[in-house]
Amino acid sequence: MATHSLRPSHHRLALLPLLIAAGFGTAAPAWSQQIAALNEVVVSGSRSEQAKDDLPLSIEVIGRDDIESKQIGDIRDAVRDLPNVSVKRSPARFGLAQGNTGRDGNAGFNIRGLDGNRVLLLTDGIRTPRSYVFGANAFGRDYFDVGLVERIEIIKGPASALYGSDGLAGLVNFVTREPSSFLRDGRTFGGSANIGYSGDDNGVRGGVTLAGKANDALQWLISANLGRASELENMGRLDVPNIDRTTPNPQRDRNASLLAKAIVTPNADQRHAFTFEHVEKTSRYNLLSGISKPRYVSTSVVGLNAKTELERDRLTYEGRLRLNSVVADNLLAVVSYQKSKSREYIDEDRFSAADRTRNVTYDESTWQLGLQADKTLRMGGNWAQKITYGFDYTRTNVENLQTGLGPPVGESYPLKRFPDTRETSSAFYLQDEFIHDRWSITPGVRLDRFSLDANQAGFNARAVSLSGSAVSPKLGVLFRATPQWSIYGNYASGFKAPNAFQVNNFFENVISGYRTIPNPNLKPEKSRNIELGMRGHAGVLRYDVAAFTGDYKDLIENDRLVGGRGIPRIDPSIFQSVNVGRARISGFEIKGELDFTDNGTGFSVPFAYGQTRGRDRTSNRPLNSIDPQKFSAGLKYQAPNWSVGLDAVHHGAKEWEDVDRSEVTTGLQFRTPAATTLDISAQWRIRKDLRLNASVTNLTNKRYWMWSDVRGLTTTSALRDAYTQPGRSFNVSLVADF
Repeated sequence: MATHSLRPSHHRLALLPLLIAAGFGTAAPAWSQQIAALNEVVVSGSRSEQAKDDLPLSIEVIGRDDIESKQIGDIRDAVRDLPNVSVKRSPARFGLAQGNTGRDGNAGFNIRGLDGNRVLLLTDGIRTPRSYVFGANAFGRDYFDVGLVERIEIIKGPASALYGSDGLAGLVNFVTREPSSFLRDGRTFGGSANIGYSGDDNGVRGGVTLAGKANDALQWLISANLGRASELENMGRLDVPNIDRTTPNPQRDRNASLLAKAIVTPNADQRHAFTFEHVEKTSRYNLLSGISKPRYVSTSVVGLNAKTELERDRLTYEGRLRLNSVVADNLLAVVSYQKSKSREYIDEDRFSAADRTRNVTYDESTWQLGLQADKTLRMGGNWAQKITYGFDYTRTNVENLQTGLGPPVGESYPLKRFPDTRETSSAFYLQDEFIHDRWSITPGVRLDRFSLDANQAGFNARAVSLSGSAVSPKLGVLFRATPQWSIYGNYASGFKAPNAFQVNNFFENVISGYRTIPNPNLKPEKSRNIELGMRGHAGVLRYDVAAFTGDYKDLIENDRLVGGRGIPRIDPSIFQSVNVGRARISGFEIKGELDFTDNGTGFSVPFAYGQTRGRDRTSNRPLNSIDPQKFSAGLKYQAPNWSVGLDAVHHGAKEWEDVDRSEVTTGLQFRTPAATTLDISAQWRIRKDLRLNASVTNLTNKRYWMWSDVRGLTTTSALRDAYTQPGRSFNVSLVADF
């Protein structure tokens, strides 16, 4: 993909004094309090609890009730009906040395047309590992277990001065479970247990959470989950053990996770939280789609098996102090250490030629430190001012290694695609929210500095070290016109430094005639975004409308052909990560609900629609990272002891005018047709503490594709059915509280 970027024009910059983003939790007194009971509370806007509707930005919240009733098992399920958000999940069809289709599983989030590491992923505000993709190697970002999560918060657009400017697309924050959720009404012990089955992958999962209160100063929680699953089903028909196969390859998944928390509150002015989190995921593949036709040439592949492992451990301390001093009312301190390991092992059995193996690892170890303070000042005349300021420091050691048997001619093991690197970033930020009656106006600024220190040891090219800095301003406004509706606008700039792989990627095969080279002149990616929105409620209708546009500059394209004619030994093709042109992405979203319930009984109709367009402004071509439009609507009936819902999701067709046809060099890109799917779900509250959930997804057994999965697939490909989504499937879970 070649995506590019643009500097905003002068007439758009003139709007900045009127557009301001990132409101914080001190809502305008009279107006906000009148609807506070209807407002969801989030933490991703300000690192402290705050009413969602008091934030002048687009934010999605997937709460624990939705996770349970919709039986959300992973990040792909979580965004099924969200506008302008998706998760790529291609089928596992890869070989030993060629192709990375499906190697990365649930690869990561796409928000408003940008994906990969441009989306900032957090767990309890702590950064999680990045994806790594090069040639036949690919590791995704699905280091999460939704069973440990209380809610998922998705901010669309780079509107967070507090968490960082590098989430050009936005951020996703997984907020883990708390002891207080199980210790209400003076209880000193509580918990829950669950067991479930998912039909689209024949998965079985179960988990237990225990929470207790030892005394007035100490609360604790332990949560553990296990899961087993098979391959994700599709609607392919050709079940043959060779490259023509369109049914899924046999697969076995094993997942395990553990969350432990201790909350110490010596008095009302202190809170100290200690968290340990462990997530591990293992998949074993019998890659029948990689077996050769014919099978009796010496180098024919007659057996292909792979194993992938993802593992993440996190230890975090978070302290909150009430100071009530001249310089700060409150102080937040965070210290976190995180270690992630990613591994892929693949074994290729050839007919008579020597067998081959590959063992690829990608590891990150990260220290993250943060210190944040806030001060509220009363200024007279109904004016108030909340100043938030702080410092962030992150240090990550990144390592990669490839070993194995039978390397390609011209290569030798062990092999590093880039040198072991220490990436360091530090930032100062300041945000000042002015509050007056119906208005909340918030300017902010973040000063970032980064450095990459490459280790030359074991690396076959001259390693490049790099450093740089940037200032990212953010501005916003929220005006509550009446207690029923408000309008907001925000401007946010983004800044994302290149990573170790992008700067120092090196690989050379003289005999095959290609190589990749480092780029010491690589510049950070930058963005400028504007969003206008309106939200409110009128009678039975609640609504939220937003329009957005963003200009992007110096976006980095990995492994672009920059020279050479591909002649072995003489003039090899040269690939390099480079900054490319300009791009603009614009779109809108409409979401809301018609609520006819009374005292918890009655009908409700949730709905959402989103559409995004983007163009490479250098070549005037569309951006293929943009998903087609999505519309979702539901009908739910709620009764005291049961509920039932019907949900429809319509995926728009990918039109020719929205496709950059140059991305496919042989043939024409396959365009996904429009498709509408229906899901039905129900919950029976057998007792106050026991619930049975059941659902049928893709009720009509619709054959359809997701655009992010089929990019690069041609209209004439015989393998199109291998990329279809699962057909009709049944899911059930039982949840008990105690």
